[in-house]
Amino acid sequence: MNQGKIILTSERIELTIHRLCHQILENHLNPDDLCIIGIQERGVLLAERLREQLADMLAGHPFQYGKLDITFYRDDFRRRDTPLKASTTQINFLVEDKNVILVDDVLYTGRTVHAAMSAIQDFGRPNKIEMLCMVDRRFNRHFPIKADYSGTVVDALDEAYVRVRWKETDGEDEVVLFSGNK
Repeated sequence: MNQGKIILTSERIELTIHRLCHQILENHLNPDDLCIIGIQERGVLLAERLREQLADMLAGHPFQYGKLDITFYRDDFRRRDTPLKASTTQINFLVEDKNVILVDDVLYTGRTVHAAMSAIQDFGRPNKIEMLCMVDRRFNRHFPIKADYSGTVVDALDEAYVRVRWKETDGEDEVVLFSGNK
């Protein structure tokens, strides 16, 4: 794989997460009704960062946080050559009448978010579902899904690949755009 072009550095990612937290608080005045749910696997890494900063900003005022696996809600899980690896869902609350923010690292075709919206219905009927992503790839949607909160927008062709690297799993925080396939 080629080196790729760094779109966001570690410092910019930190600032972006801080901005996203402020935007969430601007739109959700009552954290009692707020649920932050990270989509397994890589959305959870962003959701964890959001959870930590929001907890500090809210001075310990509680809000709901969970992790959602969407493996068996995907429309392609039976069509792959290799089986998908399921992760755990860790949601110990109902989303009934709550404002849910689904979190993923990259919004690309919209298929992951579509599956997450189906999966979240198993936990009740939310008042509202919003989408937060670190990278919004605008021109490649298969479903009419948009990000309510995005760290950055990338206009890239189908052949390009955007990777969000996290220090927890990749050794460093950065967003990289590659000109070819993975």
